[in-house]
Amino acid sequence: MKRITAILFVLLIASAPSWVEGQAKNAARIGLLVYGNPPPATSPEQNLVQGLKELGWVDGQNMTLVVRYAEGRPERIPGLAREIVESRVDVLCGVGTDVAKMLSGVTKTVPIVVSVSEDPVEVGLVASLNRPGGNITGVTFVSAELAPKRLEQLKEMLPHASRVTVLLNPTHVDLEYKELETAGRKLGIRLQAVEVRSPEELDPGLRAVAAGKPDALITVPSRLLNLNLKRIATFALEQRLPSVSMWPAFTEVGGLMTYGPDVPSMVKRSAHHVDKILKGAKPADLPMERPTRFEFVVNLKTAKALGLTVPQSLRLRADRVIE
Repeated sequence: MKRITAILFVLLIASAPSWVEGQAKNAARIGLLVYGNPPPATSPEQNLVQGLKELGWVDGQNMTLVVRYAEGRPERIPGLAREIVESRVDVLCGVGTDVAKMLSGVTKTVPIVVSVSEDPVEVGLVASLNRPGGNITGVTFVSAELAPKRLEQLKEMLPHASRVTVLLNPTHVDLEYKELETAGRKLGIRLQAVEVRSPEELDPGLRAVAAGKPDALITVPSRLLNLNLKRIATFALEQRLPSVSMWPAFTEVGGLMTYGPDVPSMVKRSAHHVDKILKGAKPADLPMERPTRFEFVVNLKTAKALGLTVPQSLRLRADRVIE
């Protein structure tokens, strides 16, 4: 009996490596391309990973997360995208239209789940939001219809405002400026666009904003401007300019007001697309989701620094107040 037990034990040990390897092979492989830096740097991608965890996908257990970091260097993105695809992942993930385009360019067969702020139809990522039609799906933050509301909130804060500068990257495909122009005509506000296409154009752009002596500043989100939110918010404070934008992160670094989609929850929501694909769904049949939750944030500390009194009507409507 002891001899039989010993033989069985030896056979079990001998077979263990192949059993473990089999488990690893059966685990889902999820590729994640990050524009920024590795932790502890915060990034939207962390919301995706948290969403996957809440759906039962745990790295090192039933999934393997294959992550590559571009460290803020866009020229690295194509090579890293190819590297992830060549590692034979089951699903590719990325946040940002620039990353999404690169992932799309390296494979038309591996399912891709993205979170983008540009119109995915206009930039050619999908055929339509309801029927993407290819190997890409996910979520989009596009909500240009909220732009008039931001201008209305600004007018409520500054009833005498008549000139507003809009800082934007014209290569970012959305309809926000067009919507702002329409709303501006109705509210008696004249808009001036200051375009920034590259990091080198930011300083000249901010000088142009200051030279225009507007009553307020609106920043239209894009990768370029989002990477410089703190700088823009600080500039607005130095120029004593009330500043408004879409994403709550802007108020968190000193902007006056924001109204727009809850970006972290949207990125987290994209985990549901990954989950469905890993369970057999095809990206072509999974509609790209648009925002359903919006957040109005007011920074009272900034208002005080600017010598502004926030109307009670705005304070009561705010989802969050920063003091």
